[in-house]
Parts: sequence; C-alpha cells; structure tokens
Amino acid sequence: MSITLALVAPGAMGSGLAARLASHGAQVLTTLEGRSTRSRERAAQAGMHEVAPQALLQAPWFFSVVPPADALALARQFAQWCEGAARKPVYVDLNAVNPDTVRQVQAVVEAAGAKFVDGCIVGFPPTADDVGPTLYLSDDAADIALALNAHGVVTQLLSGGVGAASALKMAYSGLSKGVGALGAAMVLVAERHGAGDALRAALAETRPGLLALLDRGLPDLLPKAWRWAPEMEQIAAFIGGDRPESAIFTAMAAQYRAVAADFEGSGEEAAVLRAFAQVPKA
Repeated sequence: MSITLALVAPGAMGSGLAARLASHGAQVLTTLEGRSTRSRERAAQAGMHEVAPQALLQAPWFFSVVPPADALALARQFAQWCEGAARKPVYVDLNAVNPDTVRQVQAVVEAAGAKFVDGCIVGFPPTADDVGPTLYLSDDAADIALALNAHGVVTQLLSGGVGAASALKMAYSGLSKGVGALGAAMVLVAERHGAGDALRAALAETRPGLLALLDRGLPDLLPKAWRWAPEMEQIAAFIGGDRPESAIFTAMAAQYRAVAADFEGSGEEAAVLRAFAQVPKA
C-alpha cells in the first residue's frame, strides 16, 4: 500500500531518504521556497513532489530533516502553516538536537494542535546498494515505523518517551563525529611538525581500524563541517555546562567552523586532510 508523506528539506540525508521511499512506491511531498538550485536538483533526482507549503498538510506525516540550527525554526513555520487548517499531520522530528531542544520543538508543534514524535537518524544517507540508515522513533509511532519499513526504510522503536531518540543521536554523534574532529586536529598538527607520514605508518601498524575510519571520515567531514558545528554545540548542551567534558564539544564546534571556513576559502588544510587520507587530487 502506497503512502504519502511530507519531508523538509532535500539535503543529502533528506533527499536520500526520499529517493529510497519513492523507489518503493511512496509519494514524498516537499516545499522548495527559497531553496538553492542544488537543493532543487536533489529533490527532482529523488522523485520528490514540490507543492506549496500549505499543501504539505495533506500528508498524514511531516518529517523534519534539517540542520540542527534550523530545527526549531521549521517547527515554528509548521505551526504557522497549521493555523486554521482542518487537518494537521503528525510531526516527526529526526534532527540532531539535544533533548531540551526537542522538547521546545514538541511544545511548538503541540501548541499548533498537531501530534509530535521524537526520532533520530543513525547512519549514512541510503544509496542504491546498501540498507541505509536506521530511523529510531519513540514507541508511540508504531504505525509510522510499519509504513516506513514497508517502503524500504529501516526503523526501530525506542522506549523512554520524547527525548530518548534525541539522547541516542547526541551520544552516537558525539562518538562518531567527535572521532572525526579529533582525527582532523591530530593529522593537521602532525603535518605542521613534519610527522604526518610517520603518524599514518604508526596507525597502519598499531591501529588499522582507526586509520580506516580516518581514511573514510576526513574527506567526508570537509563539506559537512558547517552543519556539524552547531551539532557539537547541541552535544555540549546535552552534556551540560557544569560538566568539564562539555567544553570538549564546544571546542569541536569552533574547530568544525574553522574547517568549514578553510574548505570554503583557501582549502589549504582541506588538502592536507585529503592527502593524509590518500584521496587522489582532482
């Protein structure tokens, strides 16, 4: 049985999920007001259907897949679209935000008269030859999980109520993206001191699994660093400012902003990271 859902916005993850769903017969609605040409191209390639914002409300479910800094703003926009609407979709927040932020989103959505579901995405955007990420949803969303499973998307129900999925995402991202930030920092400082080749050789001999992570992760983080910086700030808030380890992720946020600025600017440090990961020059 085919389903219809709304999904905002068509970034790498959003368009990847949309493509997987569309290839299994789902109709995926989106709005592209103010979006870039690249976003429009991704939406078209994913088989998404552009509609006016108000028309998104005809779908039974509304999925929010945006950068962390935009999660609350989209919820407020959704609430405006719901004003006077007879039918309001279930709002599913899948963003990398901490439990406090997701409860703010919940408050906005429920004040608009819509049901709220907490969720998160663990894994990489789906491609044609892999299973794709797992969507974790709060355990009151079994109907959504079943529908997604039937259309090619892996789901897991998570007990603990609103905040549990967000907590899982924060802890998972703190580990996975934290390793990337730490790796980038150590590679760059080793190269500045002429020890880059020695570091790679030492890792190959003693920590081959870590080297494999860096070889995949360092090139991947470069175009995503601008989005990961606010995610690190969400993790710092998740840990709590009274905990010393919170400062680690505040520093990683600053580091990712520096990586993003270099990537969009001179690209000198980006070239160093690509070379360490042995990515061929373009």
